Amino acid sequence: MFDLIIRNGKVIDGTGNAWFYGDVAVQGEKIVEVGRLSTQAAKRVIDASGLVVAPGFIDSHSHSDSNLLNNGRAASKIYQGVTTEVIGQCGTSAAPRAAGEGEDEAAAKDARWTSMDDYLNLLTEQGVAVNVIPLIGHGNLRRIVMGMANRQATPAELEAMCQLAELAMQQGAFGFSSGLIYPPSAYAGTAELIEIAKTVAAYGGIYATHMRNEGNRLMESVKEALTIGEQAGIPVHISHHKATGEANWGKVRESLALIDAQRAAGQDITLDQYPYIASSTGLRSIIPQWAHADGPEAMRQRLLDPDTGARIREEMQASQRRWDAIVVSRCFLEENKQFEGKNLEEIGAMTGQAPLEAAISLLLAEDFRTRMVRFSMCEEDVEYVMRHPLVMIGSDSGALTAGPGAQGKPHPRAYGTFPRVLGHYVRERQVLTLEEAIRKMTGLAAARFQLWDRGLLRPGCYADITIFDPETIRDEATFTDPHRYATGIHYVLVNGQLALEQGEQTEVLAGQVLRRQRP
Repeated sequence: MFDLIIRNGKVIDGTGNAWFYGDVAVQGEKIVEVGRLSTQAAKRVIDASGLVVAPGFIDSHSHSDSNLLNNGRAASKIYQGVTTEVIGQCGTSAAPRAAGEGEDEAAAKDARWTSMDDYLNLLTEQGVAVNVIPLIGHGNLRRIVMGMANRQATPAELEAMCQLAELAMQQGAFGFSSGLIYPPSAYAGTAELIEIAKTVAAYGGIYATHMRNEGNRLMESVKEALTIGEQAGIPVHISHHKATGEANWGKVRESLALIDAQRAAGQDITLDQYPYIASSTGLRSIIPQWAHADGPEAMRQRLLDPDTGARIREEMQASQRRWDAIVVSRCFLEENKQFEGKNLEEIGAMTGQAPLEAAISLLLAEDFRTRMVRFSMCEEDVEYVMRHPLVMIGSDSGALTAGPGAQGKPHPRAYGTFPRVLGHYVRERQVLTLEEAIRKMTGLAAARFQLWDRGLLRPGCYADITIFDPETIRDEATFTDPHRYATGIHYVLVNGQLALEQGEQTEVLAGQVLRRQRP
């Protein structure tokens, strides 16, 4: 007598193999049988006729670090069929951190953790709906040791960062990430990253990178990532691979060709992608990196200083940004909520300012917290990257909750990434087969993070399972109306328990906080 049998589904097992009709039996947290189980009985049966039964989706690039502490239900991810998230991306993680620091004001005031161990214990105690894989943010290491200093680390400072990384790896981190467009991570040279990577590699970890440039210097940035991996002896994972700016469209063909050549030569490298032509980050990233040194108050003084402020503005203007392609997605002051969903040209017209000045005024008023969505990629590149066999799927977003209390107009990837691939790119555009899309969301990601008992429908694997209708699965979130859950997913199991039942999220928090075991 099994706890659960999922019958008559079109089973896609996560390997990329062709689908087959079959049943999946679950006992406790694990899958115990896959195949024709018509003679077997279970306490509960789910009839999956007409539906696809797949491994639970793995969000290989998530920013849910603080979100999971604030609300462990991870609703926007569960409604997408996501059962596991890889957090601590782009050089920023919840831990380790100095006391009084955090991703936002609430996190900074939360005194319950500083170490990776503290944070992971806290998540475990509170409960989460999804499994969690933690990475160490390189920016965190720099802030703890050097603050926001814009200089190279001294040997003693580098040793201190390596010790912090080693401790976090001992406490269960799966690797470390860099965000090389974001200060203070941006202030590090390649040699610093190599030394930290060596420390992480000794514990079997990986190096995930938001590269130094995804536009004019895309190829140089890929080469830097490859150099770090090669010299440190560490697997490399390139985050949200793309080419930004119209002048750079098409360069992904060159970058992926280089990566293929390095793989052929024996270097371990993979990538992830979100399926949209717009990115999203803090609006303050349009300010030159050097001006961020020593923190927000120092940046404020530079902007207000006539000479330094003029230099900052000249550099921003010289970047020749399309101000109408930058949309404000989140403001924190009530009087600025009117600007959410408006681009900088529109905000300039509303305030009687040039777009550049409108952006600076908004940043100063909001203590540089304002968020943006920026349209900078092309559809042809998105599809080309998606087809590459080394590319997995990641939302590049934290878990959110729709309904009352939902804030701003965030990038729709928070709610729609995985169903968008399956609905738009598989069913409608036929960019991928269904089996290949599922592999990118499950088995490929599980192998990258060495989750040998997840990401596949196999006896002995944890019962992370997503059941969906391939004819109706769809992302409902849009850039103008983003707080909308995806549709077409009927059931989601996390560690054998139903997190989504008949299209509605349950109260179950069955996720596990995973820790990398020291080899």
